[in-house]
Amino acid sequence: MDTDLGQLFLSELVGTAMLLLLGGGVVANVALTKTKGFSGGFLLVNFGWGLAVFAGVTVSYASGAHLNPAVSIAQLVLGNIDFVQFLVYVAAQLLGAFLGAVLVWLSYKNHFDEEPDPANKLGVFSTGPGIRNYGWNVVTEVIATFVLVFVIIGFGRGGDAELDVPAGLAALGAVPVALLVVGIGASLGGPTGYAINPARDLGPRIAHAVLPIRGKGGSDWGYSWVPVVGPLVGGVLAALASMALLPLS
Repeated sequence: MDTDLGQLFLSELVGTAMLLLLGGGVVANVALTKTKGFSGGFLLVNFGWGLAVFAGVTVSYASGAHLNPAVSIAQLVLGNIDFVQFLVYVAAQLLGAFLGAVLVWLSYKNHFDEEPDPANKLGVFSTGPGIRNYGWNVVTEVIATFVLVFVIIGFGRGGDAELDVPAGLAALGAVPVALLVVGIGASLGGPTGYAINPARDLGPRIAHAVLPIRGKGGSDWGYSWVPVVGPLVGGVLAALASMALLPLS
């Protein structure tokens, strides 16, 4: 990648902040009392997150729009970025996710104040399991993230330059990734809320812990490792599987 580290950092920060502003925003709209979208349902959340990915990818073109440490670690395994670039990606993603979550809180400040349930407030920032079983929760996150990263790698593979056939679906830009996230949420999001992105969960969870949110309760740090470890493992497995199952030509 020719992008210098400063530009890479800024691009990933802006894209991830946009991702979390719109993604966390749709959860706030559905979960918090007295919003216009209150009780809009899980499908609305799925579509909202898909469109959040579309927006985040669109504005972070300069860095390749990873927006996710699981995607970045897969690119590291594939040799497309080096370890220093990987660290820059992850730092920018975590900070961007934190800032995006802060913007959600500012946007919905009155509704956070009115919401009586601490769990609904935490749910705007971070994921949580429907049934708490750490081992199986990790399995769900590994599988869902494997699907995300494996298919993203597939978007950029294949093609035929002589026939003017673009590589995979890469020519469509952010659209296929957005649709993929909607599909993962609809199909695999039920058990854990489909973090599928360590920065998406950890950055906002830190924001929840430090922001002066009225009646917020705890940040559920006991679960916080699951949406970090599971997606990272899924990203590595997807990269390894792609070497055998997604040939370059």
